[in-house]
This record gives sequence, C-alpha cells and structure tokens, in this order.
Amino acid sequence: MNIEYYLPEIKITNPQLAESFPDWNYMDFEKKIGIAERHIAAIDETALDLAQKAAEKLFLDNDKNKVDFILFCTQSPDYYLPTTACILQSRLNLRNDIGALDFNLGCSGYVYGLALAKGLLKSSIARNILFIVSETYSKHIHEKDKINRAIFGDGAVATHVNNENIEIGEFVLGTNGNGYDKLIVKNGCFRNHDILEAEEYEYAKGSFTSDNHLFMNGPEIYSFTLSTVPDLVFETANKNNLDMSEIDYFIFHQANEYMLKNLRNKINIPEEKFCISFKSTGNTVSATIPIALKDALSKGVIGIGSKVMLVGFGVGLSWGATIIHIK
Repeated sequence: MNIEYYLPEIKITNPQLAESFPDWNYMDFEKKIGIAERHIAAIDETALDLAQKAAEKLFLDNDKNKVDFILFCTQSPDYYLPTTACILQSRLNLRNDIGALDFNLGCSGYVYGLALAKGLLKSSIARNILFIVSETYSKHIHEKDKINRAIFGDGAVATHVNNENIEIGEFVLGTNGNGYDKLIVKNGCFRNHDILEAEEYEYAKGSFTSDNHLFMNGPEIYSFTLSTVPDLVFETANKNNLDMSEIDYFIFHQANEYMLKNLRNKINIPEEKFCISFKSTGNTVSATIPIALKDALSKGVIGIGSKVMLVGFGVGLSWGATIIHIK
C-alpha cells in the first residue's frame, strides 16, 4: 500500500507547552491521554503546503503522471474558494485532464474519503487517485486553550488508491447533525460572517476559547464515542462477512489514549491487534488513521494480506468504518 505523511518541523513538547500554563500537570496529562508532543504548522504554513510535501514524498516511489483524480479532505483550507485540490494540481504539476475535489470532514474523513475513492474506481471515473488528508487545526485554537493545544497536532497524509494496492471493503457510515455544536468554530463563514472580534470565555478550568476559535465539548464527544463506536465495529465486521477474530488489526481515530483503551475494553479487542500510535503527533484529526496505518506498515505490524478495520468518529457528528485488505 502506497502511503506517506508529512509533519511540520515545529515540534512542541509537553514541558514546552507547560511554560504557557504553569499550573498544568503535564505528566498526569501524558500518562492519561498518551500525548507527549505534537507538530505545529508555522504561521505561514498551510494545509496546502503540508499536502504538497506529503504528496512529493509519495511521488518518490509512485508515478505522478498516472494520477487521474485528487481527493482532498481538510477542515482548515487555504481559501473559501477555490478548492485546495485545484491549487494542489498546479503545485504538483499534474496532468490537466484529471478531477480535483475538496471535501470538509474531520475525524472520520479518511474513512469517508476511501468511500468516495471506491465509488470513483468502481464507476471507472478514475483509476489512480491521489487521496490527501491535511489539517492545521492549531490555527483554529485559542492561545489560552490549554486542553485543545495539548491534544491537537498538524499533519498531512498522501495515499495512492487504486485497485492494485488495496481492496476496499464494505462501509458503515453514520451522521447525527444534532451534535454539530459539540465540536465547532462558530464564526468566520456566512452564518456569522462579519464578526471580527469575539469575547474569550473559560469553557473548562484554565482553558479559554472564543467563537472565532475551536470549541470542543469533550465530555459530550466522549459519551457519543462510547455509545456509537462499539455497534459501528460489530456492524462493519458483519457487513464484510467477517468474524472479529478474522480481522488482523484495528486502527481507530487516534483521539486520546484514555478513550481508545475504554473502547478496546468495551469491544473486547486483543491488545496486540489494537493500534495506539500518536504519542509524538497528537490528534491530527483526519490524518490520525493514515499516519497510524503507515507506521503499522513500516514496523511490519501489518503487511500484504492483512485485513485491517479502519474506524473514524467525531466532528459532525459523524462516524464511519470499513475493512481494507492490503495487497
């Protein structure tokens, strides 16, 4: 499977972050949440820039002239319009006779992107898809937001999707828009377009945000995840005609270690089959699953012939899962 990722050069460790929050016990945080450091995009570095670098790494071993479609997933685009995928086509000097499409989705974005890619392949609209996920969530976060600055990191992943290197199974997808405000940036688009300043407020002890910045209701997101994901996993295995024991590895959205361990215990997944891999990256939103996937491939945890369940969940609220069979 052809997949590469790029992380920004700026790296912030927990002790460095603690300099801005002297009362923060980063050792307890690291023990519970599992994040030791995160990569943060520079002021003048965007999701497009990260995506370009990830794609260029991919093209070191893949012929870019074969690409006939770009799928680009981000919630931190360079512009309202045009689509970032169109600009990426130019930056990478790809052919002009290709499709290019952005879609806005967060923590379940990689799974949804594979669903779109499968549709393009099955309909013969495309044969070789450059699928990019790229996020710079750090640009959404208030400088006094201790919680989210500790959790989120930036990064981009480029995946070459075709029928030769991966078999994509059946999908289970879901949406509950009633929870749209549980993870949200309220201002900036056309619902609240002209608000240039917004009052900061404390939403948790020692953590501040404003309506111009990211707000996450952590307890509600956690509750949603624990109630939704177990059924999603079992339904996906059933839809793919697989017993849970036949699945070689499980890669969930790498949100935080506390949540993941509770999910693993609730679903009864063997520890050796369950991925926890974000200590040095943090929660990179749509990029967490493919970063973990690449690391598992590189370490030989999975390889040719492996059946891997990918499970995404979060902002939207949305969720999705599928099985990939690596060729």
